[in-house]
Amino acid sequence: MKKAKKKRLQHLADRRRQRAAKRSLGEVVGKLKMTHSGFGFVTVEGMDEDVFIPARMINSAIDGDVVRVELLPPRQGYLDAQEAGPAGRIIEIVERTRTSFVGEILPGNRIRALDPHLPPEIFLRGSRHGAERGQWVKFRLDDDSGGVWHGSVIHAIGKSGVVSNDLDAIMEEFQLQARYSDEENSAAAAIVARDIQRVDRRALVALTIDPVDAKDFDDAVSIFPGEAPDQVTIGVHISDVAAYIAPKSRFDQAAARRGFSTYLPGRTLPMLPSQLTAKISLHENADCLAHTVFLRVDRRTGEVVGSTREHSLIRVAKRLDYGEVQQFHESGKAPKSWSKEVAESIKLLLDITAKMRRFRFEHENFIELPLPEVRVMCDEGADKVNGLEVRNPAESEQLVEECMLAANSAVGAELVRRNIPGIFRVHPDPEPEKTMEFCDLMQESFGISCGNIANRKVCNKLIADLPDDARKNVILNFLLRSLARASYSAESKPHFALGKNNYAHFTSPIRRYPDLTVHQQLWNFDSKVRLRSAKTLEKVAAATSEQEENNDNAYYAASDRLKLRYLEEKLNSGAENLYEGVIAKITTGGLQVDVGEIGLYGFVPVETLGGQLPRGKDRSSRNQAYGSRPYRVGDFIYLRLAQIDFIRGEAIFAPAGR
Repeated sequence: MKKAKKKRLQHLADRRRQRAAKRSLGEVVGKLKMTHSGFGFVTVEGMDEDVFIPARMINSAIDGDVVRVELLPPRQGYLDAQEAGPAGRIIEIVERTRTSFVGEILPGNRIRALDPHLPPEIFLRGSRHGAERGQWVKFRLDDDSGGVWHGSVIHAIGKSGVVSNDLDAIMEEFQLQARYSDEENSAAAAIVARDIQRVDRRALVALTIDPVDAKDFDDAVSIFPGEAPDQVTIGVHISDVAAYIAPKSRFDQAAARRGFSTYLPGRTLPMLPSQLTAKISLHENADCLAHTVFLRVDRRTGEVVGSTREHSLIRVAKRLDYGEVQQFHESGKAPKSWSKEVAESIKLLLDITAKMRRFRFEHENFIELPLPEVRVMCDEGADKVNGLEVRNPAESEQLVEECMLAANSAVGAELVRRNIPGIFRVHPDPEPEKTMEFCDLMQESFGISCGNIANRKVCNKLIADLPDDARKNVILNFLLRSLARASYSAESKPHFALGKNNYAHFTSPIRRYPDLTVHQQLWNFDSKVRLRSAKTLEKVAAATSEQEENNDNAYYAASDRLKLRYLEEKLNSGAENLYEGVIAKITTGGLQVDVGEIGLYGFVPVETLGGQLPRGKDRSSRNQAYGSRPYRVGDFIYLRLAQIDFIRGEAIFAPAGR
């Protein structure tokens, strides 16, 4: 094992020398992305790698700033948070991309920003504009003076701790677009569909399968015998949104500004006006305009052997939800409200899509991280968090997922084959440095030898062999962080996690702008109208990639904040207060613990562990003894909730029994 680690370190050293030889020292300008740990990375156009900025060399820059960076010589002790790639120090803030933020007013005329990248304390000056302690405010950030940051209140948002106000604060912080006005909804609802040649497919048994509380229905599926005896045909019917939203039209531009529908706990911000999405959704027992991909699938193997695409007219036979389809799968008994044709269709779809999934796994080696999602059940109208719900993917959801993945692949392949400029979903291969760091962590903390996880077969074997207990989710989260983030591109590149090439997003044009863009391109191609260029679409891809990350961050911030509110209510009510956690990180201040049942990381201060702060070389060790007990990353620990620190946005725990 020591030889393997030495070999990896030698490989890293060789890569560093090669990169150092390729670059010369000088100055570069790029955009700064901060981490929660205080260091950052600057993305520079034309450079293959981001420039690492140690925390002590940030020089008052904040996340998102355009900065000028002086590149530093390698091997000079500058790389205090990573050992590979170019490093530098910020010598000038070229442009502040943001000057206003959201925070909560604290005692002592201070403010704590919602953004964890900002300084932990900002002192207010000037008028508060009526805002009081404990309220969310939008504030302007001034440059620091001698290491002390100042800000001034722009306007008050509302009292912290009220669900609607917390969500308003999240919207302000992440600059999310407000819901459409009544006038905009009325104007959108009045849009008349454009004409295009359609095929009448109303005779098909088309079914929508969605969450029980779904509001929009943009996809339906059908299945029927194929032309060959050993084949079936699956129809993937997508709402033909491009019939209503033409490029550069009023609501196309509005959708582009949003990029996506945003889903916060208890609040939805649709990409398109809700009256329009209600109008163009695929409703039960109604004639609906669809854009359909027909997939020819081998009955025995589940291989997709071909596809065709057309604009269609369909009629949804039945609206179904995941729960009833799952119950049918498990019991074999169809609800009384289902017709014979519906039950037969679902039975065949469950069988064929399971084979499609097996075939895809065997031949594409897709990576699946079976991480449960802990969702906040929230009633914004009643300003109440009702509870937490743990959701694991079920076969009913996999049925729909397989159909959508296959349709997306078919459309992506057609875009490339016909040389139609499009937007593709891409996912880069893992970076060697990150995978090696992950493998070292697995060996040192869990005793697991993981091999080369940049190979999907190896990665899947690692996942399959993980311990089937609470440590599994911790390891999967570490693995997820070692992988790159998927994004959008006008150039078709591989998707590592899916094991696919030429993969586009087509199946959700109501809620994702890249999908709507692909629909519009195909509409123009089918209508023999001029297409948008690849150069134009690259700008759309870059913008939507940023919007998607921002939306995700807004969701996580809102979800975490409301989970803390829920835990506070439980703590104050005297409810059972015992949690099982897994140590995910050891710091100088204590333990970061993954508490799986609430989907949050909690913090256990060193003072509650019966020991002193680690010193010297052991300050950032993954293994540390506090008092009489040695603690290791990966250890189980039973906890009691001690308090909720809303200022820092943390759940504070103590070992059970202390």
